[in-house]
Amino acid sequence: MLEAMATRSLPQVELQHGPFRVEDARQFGMRWDDLQTKFWTRLSRGQYAWVGLRQDWELKMRAVAQRLPAEYAFSGLTAAWLLGLDVAWCEPIEATIGRDVPVRARAGVRLRRAALPESEVIIRHRFRTTSAMRTACDLGSRSDAVESVVAIDMAVRAGLVTVPQLASHIEEHAGAKGIKRLRRAVRMADPRAESPMETRVRIALIRAKLPHPSVQVKLRDAAGNFVGRADLYYPDRRLVIEYDGENHKDRMVADMRRQNALVNAGYHLLRFTAADLRAPRSVVTQVRQARALLPKYPVSPDEAP
Repeated sequence: MLEAMATRSLPQVELQHGPFRVEDARQFGMRWDDLQTKFWTRLSRGQYAWVGLRQDWELKMRAVAQRLPAEYAFSGLTAAWLLGLDVAWCEPIEATIGRDVPVRARAGVRLRRAALPESEVIIRHRFRTTSAMRTACDLGSRSDAVESVVAIDMAVRAGLVTVPQLASHIEEHAGAKGIKRLRRAVRMADPRAESPMETRVRIALIRAKLPHPSVQVKLRDAAGNFVGRADLYYPDRRLVIEYDGENHKDRMVADMRRQNALVNAGYHLLRFTAADLRAPRSVVTQVRQARALLPKYPVSPDEAP
């Protein structure tokens, strides 16, 4: 009796460690019907996991990796997330395989076919992932010009790549697909940007033919005392442009004191939120109007963009 119970429990023990396929379960004498119980959860067609496992990002990625050929690498925004950049977890999960690898599309996976040399693949959190340089170039060469610059800003600021390294890559791959978009993104990038939304504001202004604002500038009063740092700054109008992120409510008191100090020191402020950036034309219009109304000030060399 005990031997029979042990035999029946063996498949569950062996299959409780991660995602598995129906054919794996059959090796332990289990049938498809045996998996249609409360003890197992379906991850994709023909793929299951024990219900006691955490349904988190790692399980999802293990499941996807199991369904891909051995030569895969997580890429794009998924690779950026694995590399620690300030991007949200994305679904479908992005992965790249070589052009000559025979595989069909996979549910829940945004599959890209491209050359994938092993020199551009690293292991991150135990997963095959495109390298920092490959990830930055992939994201920086996408069709969305704004998000391409956002990706380059993040990668450079995080220290994953440098602008000279990107410039060398562009020179070495002059005829590659997407290289013109990557060149444009690198040209517009500024590693001083401290958040993706700050970059989006800056690029919206530049694309609207407004002057390039200075980034992350230390501002001082007439006596030379430090009063604050501006996300974006037009020294010729003493105009400060700020993006208030999600944590603004947590630091509202400090932000208000800082704003008062800047106003008292003779600076002018415009503040925007994520809701404002849903209509970037409105942001551009407000900045353009402010520049038109404010007096022009002399610009010192250390204030120039």
